[in-house]
This record gives sequence, C-alpha cells and structure tokens, in this order.
Amino acid sequence: MTVHGILLPEQIAAQNIDSYTRSAVSAASVDNGNIVMLTTYGVLAANKEVFTAVAPSTGNGLTGVWMVYEPELVWTGSYRGLDPDIRNFYTAAGKVFSIFHPQLHDIITLSTDAISGTIGANTFINATNTGGLQPEWASTIGSSVFAAKLLATKYLSIGTGAMDTQRVVAYQFEVVAL
Repeated sequence: MTVHGILLPEQIAAQNIDSYTRSAVSAASVDNGNIVMLTTYGVLAANKEVFTAVAPSTGNGLTGVWMVYEPELVWTGSYRGLDPDIRNFYTAAGKVFSIFHPQLHDIITLSTDAISGTIGANTFINATNTGGLQPEWASTIGSSVFAAKLLATKYLSIGTGAMDTQRVVAYQFEVVAL
C-alpha cells in the first residue's frame, strides 16, 4: 500500500486570514504538503470558485506557490472516515481540495513521505521546477520561490488501532523564502 504525506500546519497565517486559502482541483492525485501553482479560475461548471492546480515548473511560473491541506478523512470504498490511518489519505485526481498560501515565518511539520530526496546533512526544503509536487531536501535555500528551514525532528502519532509504535518521523520547518 502506498503511504502518503502528512502535513501538520502548526502556526500558519492562513488559519486567521481567509484570503490565504482557496479551493482547487488537479488532473493528478495530490497529498497534503504538496506544492502547487494555480492557473485557471472557475474551471468547474458546478463550482465556479475553484482554481486549477498544477505542479510548479518553469513553464507554469514559480511565483505564488500554494500548499495542499485537506482534512484527512480516508475514503474506504464509498465511505469516508472508516480508516483512522491518515497515511492512507490523498485527494484523487479531479476532486476538489483545499490549499493555503504559505507566508514567511509559517511553521509546518511534514512527514518523511511528504518530502522528496533524503535528509542527510540537508537543512532546507525547496520547491522544485522539475514538475514534482513534493518539496525537495536541499543544503541551502535554492533559487525556487518556496523554501523552508529545518527547525526540529519530531514524531507524529498515528492512530492505527494496532499494537505498534504508531509513530512516524516528521520534520518541523519555518518558511524562510517565497
């Protein structure tokens, strides 16, 4: 089974400023913590207030990145919320999801599965222009628009209902570049 990324928005401006939140739809499946760019507005006939979200790339521009954050209610067949393991949550292609616009000094926590590359001696994550949705580990702030500095290694408890450790490694970041 595929494990999906987890985002914990610890202190983000979007929690208090509605203009930093939007609804979007993507042709690709997305995980919480993915970085997207917005292109077209009013794309769904049934809901004109939805943007089209695409992966950051040079062709799509690299300004004004947004981060996927949808409440983790896992779909199980036709039902939501029966699976307590939020690592199984993602938003399927073509479904509407929530996004927020990261601001300088926002503090977020991402699980290992939400970040591409390996940590090694790296202390930053950057948006990439290679068409990927995940931020990527880096040793410095890149030329990308979005970058965040590692603050701490943490653990997120996952309520799986099983007799196991129920913890996953996660990293706390502060947004340092937009």
